[in-house]
Amino acid sequence: MIDAFSDTLKVFPRGLVFVGLGMVILVMAKLARDVVTSYHIDEEVTEKNNLAVALRLSGYLIGVVLVFLGALYQPLTLIAVDGFGFDRAYAEEVLRVFAYSLGGIVALNLVRVLMDRLILYKFNIEKEIVEGQNVGTGAAEFGMYVATGLMIAGAISGEGGSTETAAALNALAFFGMGLALLVLFALFYQFTTPFDIHSEIEGGNTAVGIAFGGNLIAIGLVTFKALFGDFVAWDESIAAFLAFAVLGFALLYVLRIIIDKAMLPTVRISNSLAEGRNVGVAFVEGAVVISAAMILFLAI
Repeated sequence: MIDAFSDTLKVFPRGLVFVGLGMVILVMAKLARDVVTSYHIDEEVTEKNNLAVALRLSGYLIGVVLVFLGALYQPLTLIAVDGFGFDRAYAEEVLRVFAYSLGGIVALNLVRVLMDRLILYKFNIEKEIVEGQNVGTGAAEFGMYVATGLMIAGAISGEGGSTETAAALNALAFFGMGLALLVLFALFYQFTTPFDIHSEIEGGNTAVGIAFGGNLIAIGLVTFKALFGDFVAWDESIAAFLAFAVLGFALLYVLRIIIDKAMLPTVRISNSLAEGRNVGVAFVEGAVVISAAMILFLAI
């Protein structure tokens, strides 16, 4: 117990540096968002009470923090250096986490294009969120940003290669694979759903947007599990990624059936979401699929 307390005292001052760095990253993420956004975020959230913009911003900030945590999870631990001094290895660690976090901010801002062109491509997302204050669209974007943050965190966590350059290139490759999986899952979700998620969300159906966003987070967790850890070899890493992708698709589809038949047997989920626009049912579906993905992450 005494040794554990002593280790805590050693790591505490260095840990505070990362807490401060995390706050700096969040501020920089918000400033970057202000720069690339055509509207005034503060005005939309505070003066116009635009919940859709608030959801979009919240998902984006959570995604940034997830990237930060992924960069922080590395073999070089804070306890590895004795004493309270900040040596070169520790300084390099701080700079590396900062650099990866900045890369995550750039990636999360660019991924909006992916959302517009490949996931919810049948309508203008920006118009729906800003002019229409479409909460369903905001909820879908919330899920997309959290899922993307999880994918980046998984791609950069652990030992990624023999050199820092190799690690960065490997992380970029696996992040690209994760984004491809996210797009494929969105298409799979649409194919296995009896209603058109695009027309429902565009039509102001908040329930469908929440359910879709929850499923995106769930597949993001599955992808995080597939990418998490040290890089061993391309064949093993790709095989594991594909195995988890197939497992995740199957698991989330089966869970939607189970929710319909067992957890909420008195209602038909698809009808409650599309026709009834039942937000409560959407939250239940999202909670179950996210919970199952978390269990999968810890169990396998």
